[in-house]
This record gives sequence, structure tokens and C-alpha cells, in this order.
Amino acid sequence: MSYDRYKKFRKDGSIAKVPFISIPKKDSDIYITYNLGRTRLDIVSYQYYGDPNYEWLIMQANPEYGAMEYAIPDGVRLRVPYPLEQTLAQYDNDIETYVQIYGLK
Repeated sequence: MSYDRYKKFRKDGSIAKVPFISIPKKDSDIYITYNLGRTRLDIVSYQYYGDPNYEWLIMQANPEYGAMEYAIPDGVRLRVPYPLEQTLAQYDNDIETYVQIYGLK
């Protein structure tokens, strides 16, 4: 089962505002070249994580390209946060810190 990035933001049948959480760089991260029309982030996610549902995490690690895959320019170098388990643990920790400081809105 894939990670549910909205689980901490569900409240009373709706989803609270989900903040942008920066994904810190690690020496173990993988870098790929994005080829417009050929590269698909669901396939990249499956290749490195064994699950196609982490394209959002790859986009989160590359905020300079916006929030949508179609906005990624051809030929850029993308960072794939790796390993997945360590990245998700850090993400969870950062979400907990955010919620403690700012609460849910």
C-alpha cells in the first residue's frame, strides 16, 4: 500500500491545507535527466521505489519546476530522493513539526 500524504490533514470529512515541505538533499539521492515526451514520473517512481505513486515526492524534491510534471523543461536534471523509506520518515517528521508549530488550517 502506498504512503498516504494526506492522512495527517484529514479532518471532519475534509482535507486541511497541505503545506509545502522541503525534501532535504541526501548523498544517496539519484539524479536523472528529464526527456520531455519520454520521461514519465510515475515510471521513474516505479523504477526506483517499486511503486508508481510517488511522482509527487519527486516533484516535491524539485520545487523549481513547479507542481505539475508537464511544466518540467526538457533536458533538466531531476533529483529522485533515495532511499524512499528514509525520505518518507523525514517527510513525516517535518509534517509533525509543521503541525505542532502552525496547526491545521
